[in-house]
Amino acid sequence: MTFIIDERTFSAIAIALTIIAFYPFIRAILKGKSRPHVFSWFIWAGVTFTVATAQFAGGAGVGSWPLALSGLLTGGVALLALSKSADTSIYRSDWLFLALAFTALPLWWVTADPLSAVLILTSVDLLGFGPSIRKAWVLPHEENALFFTVGAIRNGVVILALEHHSWTTALFPAAVGAACLLFVAFILLRRRMLRPVSRVASGGR
Repeated sequence: MTFIIDERTFSAIAIALTIIAFYPFIRAILKGKSRPHVFSWFIWAGVTFTVATAQFAGGAGVGSWPLALSGLLTGGVALLALSKSADTSIYRSDWLFLALAFTALPLWWVTADPLSAVLILTSVDLLGFGPSIRKAWVLPHEENALFFTVGAIRNGVVILALEHHSWTTALFPAAVGAACLLFVAFILLRRRMLRPVSRVASGGR
């Protein structure tokens, strides 16, 4: 019996990876071990779910399902973080990123071309990293590097799950996957840079 890996299989794998990534992350928030930046997560929630809609309109089929689920879970994380253990250190730059994001989002409704919408929304989603990058520079240990690593892998599988490959369907997961990897590298670099300082402060332990 031959086992064929098709788009539905890759979609199921991507959905599983989404759940695997979010479950421990949500537990970490509930325990106060992770403090995601609320602005970033609200931006990502709105953009991800909207892009899933644009992907479906562009012929992505089952490949849009993992992003739709991710958008819903991301919104849940944003609300949970806000009520439980969110990072409340809001700066003017964070408001700027949020304003840019929500200024661009309405363009989806007036854009007839799905590719134009995906281009706009991908740019907005990348802006969502702004507040988290600013926070990770100061408090890198409060960001969950494993979550973003799994997220990058998940986005790679999402591309494999697409029923139709085009700029409209593949641009967003490719760009976000790359951004996740860069963010993980940034987190780990900042942790390494701050480690000597932490050791001195704790008596060399």
